[in-house]
Amino acid sequence: MPSPLLLAAARSERMRGLVTSVPLTRGVVDRFVAGDDLEAALVAVRELGDAGLKVTLDHLGEDTREPAQAVGTRDAYLRMISSFEECGLAGGADASVKLSALGQALPGELAVDHAREICAAAGRVGMTVTLDMEDHTTVDSTLEILGKLRSDFPWVGVAVQAMLRRSEGDLRELVGEGSRVRLVKGAYAEPESVAFQGRHEVDRAYVRGLRLLMEGDGYPMVGSHDPRIIEIALALAAGRSPSTYEFQMLYGIRAAEQRRLAEAHQMRVYVPYGADWYGYFMRRLAERPANLVFFLRSFVSR
Repeated sequence: MPSPLLLAAARSERMRGLVTSVPLTRGVVDRFVAGDDLEAALVAVRELGDAGLKVTLDHLGEDTREPAQAVGTRDAYLRMISSFEECGLAGGADASVKLSALGQALPGELAVDHAREICAAAGRVGMTVTLDMEDHTTVDSTLEILGKLRSDFPWVGVAVQAMLRRSEGDLRELVGEGSRVRLVKGAYAEPESVAFQGRHEVDRAYVRGLRLLMEGDGYPMVGSHDPRIIEIALALAAGRSPSTYEFQMLYGIRAAEQRRLAEAHQMRVYVPYGADWYGYFMRRLAERPANLVFFLRSFVSR
């Protein structure tokens, strides 16, 4: 399970100021974040493509509280999509979008309108869009917006977090033909009333969800670095065409395994970029003790 202390720190402005002000942090951030700008991200995308890996790009940022910030995020995605087309990278690529960065918490239909513009631009160049799932308070809103977007763009995907107790029921509604669903364990600090707390409980919930997706008519996206989960996914996918599902992993984590899987399966790398990397970075540290050890060791070794 992710570290509750680090997850809490991910939303602490005081900790944000402390961590981002330490020069040594940058070298570690570069392991998990492709760069501060789109140009750096495109370099990473080309390298991954040369290795036979597909990509989904995430322009970092979340919890937007000002309309101007939401507009800025929308524009960043539109620039990304335009650059992908210009560079010949658009076909088969995906954009991962956090609705909270598009104004989900703001009044009215701001987030829906921004997401619709992004989807329209992506569709024109042969890209897809996947909605990231954030903490449990946003699930109903995210699924509602998903339904609105799919009326015009049926290929829009969504992430579902296995750790949430409600997710098995949500997945039963998301296994229809063509439905793209990224199943992840979850990386937010959630109360026991809404989420499984123990690692084994979360693993079992993940497998139950994975079984539903693989037995359904949709397009499962297996978001996991766990070797046991990958083995189970391959077993559950027996009889499916390799073109009807894919694996997904995060940029900078288990890179050799990503390339191994890409030899026989569809493998997509989640590539984050942008200056607002703090929240994403802290969740990566919280997920795996090895990431935190790597981070702390960098201070000792310099």
